[in-house]
Amino acid sequence: MSELRDKLTPLLGAKTAKALGKALDIHTVSDLLRHYPRRYAERGELTDIGGLEIGEHVTVMARVEKVTSRQMKARYGTMLEVVITDGKRKLQCAFFTQAAKHTKDLVVGKSGLFAGKVTVFRDALQLANPEYELLDETADPTAMETFLAEMIPVYPAAQGVPTWSIVKCVRQVLDTLDVAEDPMPPELLARYGFTSLDQALRNIHRPSNWGELENARKRLKWDEAMAIQLIFAQRRYSAVSRPALANPHKDGGLLDAFDKRLPFELTSGQKDIGETLAADLSGVHPMNRLLQGEVGSGKTIVALRAMLQVVDSGRQAAMLAPTEVLASQHARSLREMLGDLGMAGELGAADNATKVTLLTGSMGVKERRQALLDTVSGASGIIVGTHAIIQDTVSFADLGFVVVDEQHRFGVEQRDALRSRGADSTSPHVLVMTATPIPRTVAMTVYGDLEISALREMPVGRSPIATTVVPVAEKPAWLDRVWQRVAEEVGKGHQAYVVCPRIGDEPASDKGDKRPPLAVLDVAPELENGPLKGLKVGVLHGRMPADEKDASMQAFTAGKVDVLVATTVIEVGVNVPNATAMVILDADRFGVSQLHQLRGRVGRGKVPGICLLVTETLDGTATRERLAAVESTTDGFELSRLDLELRREGDILGSSQSGKKSGLKLLSLLRDEEVIAEARERSQEIVAEDPALGKYLGLAHMIADVVDAERAEYLDKT
Repeated sequence: MSELRDKLTPLLGAKTAKALGKALDIHTVSDLLRHYPRRYAERGELTDIGGLEIGEHVTVMARVEKVTSRQMKARYGTMLEVVITDGKRKLQCAFFTQAAKHTKDLVVGKSGLFAGKVTVFRDALQLANPEYELLDETADPTAMETFLAEMIPVYPAAQGVPTWSIVKCVRQVLDTLDVAEDPMPPELLARYGFTSLDQALRNIHRPSNWGELENARKRLKWDEAMAIQLIFAQRRYSAVSRPALANPHKDGGLLDAFDKRLPFELTSGQKDIGETLAADLSGVHPMNRLLQGEVGSGKTIVALRAMLQVVDSGRQAAMLAPTEVLASQHARSLREMLGDLGMAGELGAADNATKVTLLTGSMGVKERRQALLDTVSGASGIIVGTHAIIQDTVSFADLGFVVVDEQHRFGVEQRDALRSRGADSTSPHVLVMTATPIPRTVAMTVYGDLEISALREMPVGRSPIATTVVPVAEKPAWLDRVWQRVAEEVGKGHQAYVVCPRIGDEPASDKGDKRPPLAVLDVAPELENGPLKGLKVGVLHGRMPADEKDASMQAFTAGKVDVLVATTVIEVGVNVPNATAMVILDADRFGVSQLHQLRGRVGRGKVPGICLLVTETLDGTATRERLAAVESTTDGFELSRLDLELRREGDILGSSQSGKKSGLKLLSLLRDEEVIAEARERSQEIVAEDPALGKYLGLAHMIADVVDAERAEYLDKT
């Protein structure tokens, strides 16, 4: 008999186990049985070919429509070309070897499963040398038994491990499976009427009907929701147990002086959240709050007012930015907003002024030494920088508050290091800011230990942004018009950004038939000597020396550069009101939220902005639908839901940072809000009773099965 934690080699053999491990990161019985079918095809049902994406490894059920063969020109032999169809669209299959065998198998009218990587040949989608399994008497008996069932499981597959191979592996494992004890407490099983884990795993892979499948999914979704929420419940319990120093509002202090000088009225949202933060900072347990708001909604001034309250209490506030460019921009912006209130130690400073210090990893020795001295002595009330701020070598006089801008860009260890930086064994108050609006269920899951605040009201003076998709594969002439439009904006006295996915001094990482992404170092000289000749073109990317980056950004801010060709280093925080146009090249290489962030760099003044999304992707693909969505709305909250639908939801839980596969296979952060909310309540009750889960070992083991150890550690630290 086999158990969930058993390795696959003794059960499936070394060759098969190695293939599963290499292609799909599947190593144990639990890994395999939680590799759920992507969908289920009913007998006779064909698959929609219209949604296939270039570069994907897919499995389609289709019918053979046409078979032709011809001699290859470049090498000896015969190539077989097979056209398959789902009844609506067609897909080319090309076989370069064993043409005689495939000719015998692939007869017009036969249906089967075809698996391979989607490529493009002569502007048409193609599967080159696909694997296939026909649904007739010639099929493998085990596969036929599955395919003759009413519901045919179709698994996420990979090259060399097609769905029918996974079917056989799952069958072998299920035949020997023994789930000795259900990890879920009996009272929860009874309360919600869940099926057992053993039965759920069997029915998700070999359902007899849709009712069995739905019950299995219901149980397994609950397992995923509980595993994630238990981790966050333990974090919340730990957070409220830590002490923090109170920072009550001080009448007549720096904050009051700053408010009196504000040249504009705060929005009602800014006022409300300001009051909430003031109350949090006055508490004796650390504030852990997420502030989300649209690009340009005024989060920075909200954070500054909170920092001034902490400075008024005699403590320090730190602001962490994801890049040195943004850190420098923030430091300049804070100094400008504070005026003489931020000039302590300088001629003309206000009596109660504080000092704003920039601290980054690439500063010169003398400059860095002074910044460190101002930080450790307490001369600086506000310290701005990158993750260099929280290195062990940086000491604070009395750190009471940390603002983390664009939290998702910070690594696990940096976030973890924040907790120990308060004075006298206390934790500093923490405010996480993001301009990426987050659906409620995501916030409830990913930021489970944080209180959530949202700024949805835009300050007066923000101009609208018009976004247009430029499909250069279908309309090449439109690209000329793009550069004409940029020149027109510059001719009106404005400036423009051109964004590229790559710097250009690194080897292209893309594989397959796609060309390398366009690069800053290639595009800038082409524009300078071509369509934008005569304009002042600058460059900005993350690998430039710090002084060059700062000089480039300052030159653009001062209007000395007309067009800035940059990577996504400009994505957040960069504020140049005179920039009215943005061209995003290879826009399909960016995510929905990232595109929304980028276009937020224009339209920051009184003149409306334009954003042109240049792409070679074809109409009708999911990628073009994604770009069309960005084109259709500037509502970041609406786009955030779309982004979640299009992304692998597990990425939100940090799979890209930890390098491990997602723990969410069935649970949808968009559609399963009730399940997540219910699991959150039950998890809080269980952890309040038993924080270490000593009496709930089954749940502790379930966390390890559903959310791997490295992911659990990641979630525990983020």
